[in-house]
Amino acid sequence: MKAAALAAIAATTGLAAIATAPAAAHHHKAAAQQAPNIVETAMSTGVHETLVAAVKAAGLVDTLASPGPFTVFAPTDTAFAKLPDGTVATLVKPENKGTLTNILTYHAVAGNVTSSDLVSLIKKHGGEASITTVAGGKLTARLSGDTIIITDAKGRASAVTQADVSTSNGVIHVTDGVFLPA
Repeated sequence: MKAAALAAIAATTGLAAIATAPAAAHHHKAAAQQAPNIVETAMSTGVHETLVAAVKAAGLVDTLASPGPFTVFAPTDTAFAKLPDGTVATLVKPENKGTLTNILTYHAVAGNVTSSDLVSLIKKHGGEASITTVAGGKLTARLSGDTIIITDAKGRASAVTQADVSTSNGVIHVTDGVFLPA
C-alpha cells in the first residue's frame, strides 16, 4: 500500500522514476531497476481515471505498455469533464472504438519528446512548432510565458500543466484539455 501511495504522489509530482525506486526496492530486483510504463504511471496518479478507462476501452493498453518510446499528452479527469455531457460515455461504447482510438492516438507522439525539446522546436520555428501524432494528425505547440500550449486541429488550446513525467517507455505531459482531431 505504501509503495502504491508513493508511486501516485511521485507520478503526480513528476518524480516517478526517482521517488518510486526506494519503494520498489522491496520488490524483485529487476522491478526496482525499471520505472513504471506509461499505463502504469497513468493508473497511479489518481487524476487520469477517465484516460485509463478510455485506453482500456480502445484496446491500447498493450501498445502504451510496449517499449516505445512514446510521448503522451495526458488529459486529466477534469479535462475530460470539460467535454459536453455524455461525450466520454458515448466514446467508450464498443461501437465507437475506432473514434476513441483515433482521439487517444492523437494524444501520442512517437519518441521521447521532453518539454525542453518542445521549447527548442517552438523557438526554432519562430514561436510555433507543428507536431505529428501517432494518429497522423497535427498539433501546434507554442509558449505562453513559461507554459507550453498545445492547440489541436479544432483550434482548442490546452496547457501542459505538468511536463516531463518520466516512464520506462517514454514521457507524459499532463494537459488541462482533451485534443480533438479534425
